[in-house]
Amino acid sequence: MTTTRDGHAQSTPIPRQHYDALLVVSFGGPEGPEDVMPFLENVVRGRNVPRERLEEVAHHYALFGGVSPINEQVRALIAAVRAELAAHGPALPIYWGNRNWHPFLEDTMRRMATDGVRNALALFTSAYSSYSSCRQYREDVARAQDAVGSGAPRVSVLRRFFNHPGFIEANADHVRAALEAIPAERRERAALVFTAHSIPLPMARASRYEQQLREASRLVAERVGHPEWALVYQSRSGPPSQPWLEPDILDYLRELKARGVADVVVAPIGFISDHVEVLFDLDVEARQLAEELGINLVRAATAGVHPAFVAMVRELILERTDGAEPRSLGALGPSLDLCGPDCCLPAPGRETGNRAI
Repeated sequence: MTTTRDGHAQSTPIPRQHYDALLVVSFGGPEGPEDVMPFLENVVRGRNVPRERLEEVAHHYALFGGVSPINEQVRALIAAVRAELAAHGPALPIYWGNRNWHPFLEDTMRRMATDGVRNALALFTSAYSSYSSCRQYREDVARAQDAVGSGAPRVSVLRRFFNHPGFIEANADHVRAALEAIPAERRERAALVFTAHSIPLPMARASRYEQQLREASRLVAERVGHPEWALVYQSRSGPPSQPWLEPDILDYLRELKARGVADVVVAPIGFISDHVEVLFDLDVEARQLAEELGINLVRAATAGVHPAFVAMVRELILERTDGAEPRSLGALGPSLDLCGPDCCLPAPGRETGNRAI
């Protein structure tokens, strides 16, 4: 999909063509205590978020030394993809730009223009379609292009990969490893719970976010041979009066306790790498509640730099450079270049649904 100046995607497939760079676009995160408040101020710029809320969220980062793991994990992914492309092609330089922290997308776009990049592919660090995980990144790219001006490179976005075999295999391997941490005699009865970032219901209804999450969860559960599973949500923010996707992971843990469940594997299927939301919501809050309830909670890893996931990125590139056949699992088929102006609209008030705010 090609990003137009208003951040929309073109509604027709892009023909096979030459690309001269890969641009990795991510959310960004602080890398030290002094970065936390400036980062949070960037996240909420233009919105009326009370200072008290920022200070509350800043405390979450303080628990981890003021460092979000996301930037380091994006660096690791870039290094792995660079090695994959060096070994198997195509030969593309990789650039990285963030929405909310260094390296900022606008600065990266300017460097790409200076380096002579004219036609780039973009990988968004999210597998799913929604305003904050796809369309907003397109808007970010369009703004960066406008800021750079006529010399800005054209940017075509790689498709959503929620049901790509590489993404499913990576998550299935991590879920399988988590299940193996549970004693064999209890493993079959363990609850398998997939989590994703909650978003406001109007935003969810304007996208295929929930449908894609359910399909990815089903495919992973099927791959590991654990037919009983649930999809729940985490990281809810915003006013209590606004409906969001539910149930919340903490409420669901209480429900599992009432059912007599002793073991649970929590798999953050909605994320490709660890954010502070994953660390705080699951490794701190959910784990603490599970201990209080007497539930053994094992958290599965995110896709990260699993070899199948890294190879998937190369496959997505080859779909555009060499016309490779798109691969997918399940009934929904590959996410194609069919994104119109009414797709993945924000909720009223442009609430992004991110816990970092």
